[in-house]
Amino acid sequence: MREEQQHPVRSTGRGSILRALWSRPRTRSEEDAEAGRSIVLPVQGTKPPLQQVLRRLLMALLVLLATVLIVWIDRDEYHDNADGKVDLLDCFYYATVTLSTTGYGDIVPYGDGARLLNILLVTPLRVMFLIILVGTTLEVLAERTRHQVRIHRWRTRMRDHVVVIGYGTKGRHTAETLISQGVPRDQIVVVDPQQKAVDAASADGLVGVLGDATRSETLLKAELQRALKIVIAPQRDDTAALVTLTARQLNKRASIVVAVREDENVPLLKQSGADTVVTSSSSAGRLLGMSMASPHASTVLEDLMTYGSGLDLKERPVTKPEAGRSPRECDDLVVAVVRGHRVLDYTHPEAATLQLTDRLITIQRAMANGHDV
Repeated sequence: MREEQQHPVRSTGRGSILRALWSRPRTRSEEDAEAGRSIVLPVQGTKPPLQQVLRRLLMALLVLLATVLIVWIDRDEYHDNADGKVDLLDCFYYATVTLSTTGYGDIVPYGDGARLLNILLVTPLRVMFLIILVGTTLEVLAERTRHQVRIHRWRTRMRDHVVVIGYGTKGRHTAETLISQGVPRDQIVVVDPQQKAVDAASADGLVGVLGDATRSETLLKAELQRALKIVIAPQRDDTAALVTLTARQLNKRASIVVAVREDENVPLLKQSGADTVVTSSSSAGRLLGMSMASPHASTVLEDLMTYGSGLDLKERPVTKPEAGRSPRECDDLVVAVVRGHRVLDYTHPEAATLQLTDRLITIQRAMANGHDV
């Protein structure tokens, strides 16, 4: 690191430690309520606020018109203290003050039929009108309850998922590649400190967690301790190191892949607990150099790196019929053999005979909807 090394690692004060020791353990519902303030679940067909307001206004208007029609049909059994008769304007006036429970008493039903209709029809319409008026408040309360229930259900069932930390260009393309390879959207959780990035992840059908990924409480909200794979792609290398340390402390078994800018930081990330470190600047430089020296080769390489287009680079296990045979005899084009923690290219003498426990790195034609692209 260059300038990044000047920023010290955040430390926990003694006051924070004492508060943690003496604080009351929180219940699961309290944890869900706190997590709900920073967890953004994918939108499930929620209507825009303006559309909801217009819908409520239309319902209220329909109730008002229905009341006016009832009064108008039976207007001869109503009495107006002002002039003794009830016209259309008086019907609208009576319906308005009746539905709003104002009830000035200047227009009253005096006939038996009018009073019966008030009991059987106008009173239910009045109740419906009040429900519409307070419906917004009720819907807000119900939405909070539904959101907390969704958060609780999501935290309970989330297991062996993928956590993507940082939803910039690298994180977004990581999620797209995982989805194209068959990872369900509900098995990918995005963590980012910016609200717009979390909202973008939610719009893409992913669960987003808003917060600082260097803090363990943020990662715990993403259920990182139960994740199977973790992708760390922040903007800064020092942030990547802190997040990697925290993630490895919370989860000892997960596979952690980290993206950094500088090659000199790779050993640091390895020591921090990363299984794989990808250097973005050097990788881009090598691709640029290859593009100058051999444009066609760089085109093929770009094709291999873009999943679902042309040719795909895939890893799969050795099948029983392939065990004991040469990589050249496989149906797919084998470029490497993974044996244990070693990666052997197809020309390596030890890779001449495949074992059932091996995994193959192959080049296959991309498939779309079960058909060749």
